[in-house]
Amino acid sequence: MAYTNKIFALVDINNCYVSCERIFNPGLNNKPVIVLSNNDGCAVARSQEAKDLGIKMGVPLFQIKDIVEQHKVQVLSSNYALYAEMSRRFMKVLSKFVTPEEQEVYSIDECFLDLTAYTKKYDLTDYAQTIRQRIFTWLGLPVCIGLGRTKTEAKMANHIAKKNTYFNGVCNLVAMDFCAIESLYETIEVGEIWGVGRKHTKKLNSLNIYSVLDFVMASSFMIRDQFSIVMHRTLLELHGVSCIELEHTQAPRKQIVASRSFGQRIYHIDDLKEAMSLYVQDAVARLRGENMLCGYMIGFVQSNPFDTHRPYYSKSAALTLPEPTDNVLTLCKIAIKMIDDLYQKDVGFKKCGVILTCLEPKSSHIYDLFTDMKQTTADNNLMDSLEEIHHKFGKTKLAMGASMLPNRSWNMSRDQLSQNYFQWDQLLCVK
Repeated sequence: MAYTNKIFALVDINNCYVSCERIFNPGLNNKPVIVLSNNDGCAVARSQEAKDLGIKMGVPLFQIKDIVEQHKVQVLSSNYALYAEMSRRFMKVLSKFVTPEEQEVYSIDECFLDLTAYTKKYDLTDYAQTIRQRIFTWLGLPVCIGLGRTKTEAKMANHIAKKNTYFNGVCNLVAMDFCAIESLYETIEVGEIWGVGRKHTKKLNSLNIYSVLDFVMASSFMIRDQFSIVMHRTLLELHGVSCIELEHTQAPRKQIVASRSFGQRIYHIDDLKEAMSLYVQDAVARLRGENMLCGYMIGFVQSNPFDTHRPYYSKSAALTLPEPTDNVLTLCKIAIKMIDDLYQKDVGFKKCGVILTCLEPKSSHIYDLFTDMKQTTADNNLMDSLEEIHHKFGKTKLAMGASMLPNRSWNMSRDQLSQNYFQWDQLLCVK
């Protein structure tokens, strides 16, 4: 393979959502805490104390009410604004330890670092501990760091560091004895390997491959023939052959989806239009954030698929735009008109949404001969002004229709939402 003799680190925030909440509410420390998904449905983050009680990832809240009440589990709604800001600061701190070319933001709570150039100057285990201490001192976030010769090995090392406290948050597989690595790999299920999903796990088990060690010892030719070149690369990565480079730029989006479930069933068409208008505005904000234009739009509505007492209703509509656009007024008008066709009386709607697709870069779009460029310029100026207002006063000050007004009947259920500690009107007060 082309890339060898590299050293990667994966820095991962422990129980990210819960850790973010604990920073501003120390009363949650050493207590079982779970953070719920949209509409307070399922547990999407758990403290270690909650995990020890047997609360599984993704379990619906109503199924664990007895555990919550018996053990006084602290239940919180997802505060995405808070988590996004803490993630931004987390990545900013990491950027001080490497160059921009040596950092890959992998997810909201995970980041890959290429530490190859630092091997001669630093002991990388100590360097990783310095990173951990800096993040905890500056942000209060606990992290674990895995070091490996490849990204897959670093991911595995991070898993080992999280599961074994004697590593003190840093597992360096590069410096570890091979016998010790084998002993660790033997205790880890094969499904914990990065990129090995449930279907692959089931097939690997049928081939008598149950642990990570079994997978590492398997024939590379058999893995390639039985699975794919992707799985073959995963095996090579665990052998220390770097096949996956750091990604510095995200691949262009193919579509943007904005959709949420309602806090309660919606029966009135005006409520459905308000919700659709809000989701269009959310989608367009992301569209413009990536400097893209939309050429095709899909709107959809759904009733509750889990309601056994009523027939399930699901319908969608689509439209090819005559000219790709990022104008929120144009797209809102289209979406609201779609609702007139999608709505059905006496249906209790539980969800609606919009999909923007056929995306293309705005900078390279070529307008046709009949485009009214004067109107296009006016539309761009309007959108720029709207964004400036949102940036200065917040997105609720000026919006389409009544979509941003509080206490709408279709709003998500977020009964246990903590405050956004980064807003002026919600800053912590020291008395």
